[in-house]
Amino acid sequence: MIVTPLDSAVLDSKEQYVFYHRMIDFTLKELIVAVQQKQILKEQEVKLFKQYCDLLLYSIEAMRVKYMYDDEENMKVDLTDSSFPNYLEFRYLFNDLGLREEYLGKLTDIEELKEEFLDTLLRKKQPISKRKLFQAASIVYYSSAKKEFIFNRFVQGKIIEAAPGSPGEYLVSWSFYEVSHNRPFICYMYFNYDGRDVSKDKDEIYYVLKTVADREMALDSMSYAIDKRLPKIAPKLIKRVDLGPIHNVFAKDENEITHAILEGIAKKTIPLESYAISFKIDEVASRSEFKEGSFFNKQVFQKWGDIFNQKYVFAPHRIIQLLYNKTPEIMNKLAKAPIQIADLK
Repeated sequence: MIVTPLDSAVLDSKEQYVFYHRMIDFTLKELIVAVQQKQILKEQEVKLFKQYCDLLLYSIEAMRVKYMYDDEENMKVDLTDSSFPNYLEFRYLFNDLGLREEYLGKLTDIEELKEEFLDTLLRKKQPISKRKLFQAASIVYYSSAKKEFIFNRFVQGKIIEAAPGSPGEYLVSWSFYEVSHNRPFICYMYFNYDGRDVSKDKDEIYYVLKTVADREMALDSMSYAIDKRLPKIAPKLIKRVDLGPIHNVFAKDENEITHAILEGIAKKTIPLESYAISFKIDEVASRSEFKEGSFFNKQVFQKWGDIFNQKYVFAPHRIIQLLYNKTPEIMNKLAKAPIQIADLK
């Protein structure tokens, strides 16, 4: 039983760490496969989606190693509309690995630790102490985890040529961890470029995206801000994926799906490892263009259409049945019928 404040939980036992990390790893991998199979995103978008999820999985695995045998610090999990680690945990990883050389120099020599482990296990026939296990985990953490693979507050993707038939000539993606929700968002922008070589303006494009599109906001406001700041860019379609929340036993939010699952777990009609994933896509497309400014300094702007919202739910078969029974209004308003994914055993 985890008794915590509403907004965050502390994982304070080895069993909780094992269970939590296995659940997040399993659910994200199931989601990647299902998004691809059901063609919820286009082929290029799926590849980029998988890359951002891989960064998340890598970071969460690094957290698992970091905290597994640490008696002094505990990892915090967000409970309000998330179930992902608190944003600060990613920040701590990034800061830790920036000082990896300094930490590695202070850690016990690997060969020395191996000999001590073998002596304890084989000669003394005793279990390894938690302090020694923490030393070993720290060596693994600081020697194997790489700073460049940690999911940061803002992650910039490269500009690539869009597939034939796309809304624009080019596609750029980026991702951010929304601090207010403690969950990741992934964005795509299809655009045309008024120039010969888009790579010459890539730094400016990346700067603007990081400045005006690094948090959840009204999509039309974000689209207008990008369009205004980049005169050579004509955005044609902007798509934002909201990844989560993951509804499970760790959640304590006001979401109806979470409540239905927690109630089912409490009544033992569904197992403790039951889960569902909410997934939302918002997109806005350019309908036409207009010019604004003086005669000698006109800029072309996009006239945006209405924002198109699509909501999805991914869950094992038993949970889908439960949600149809407990939250029929939500289920009937989804873009597609709930998408079945595997049970966590």
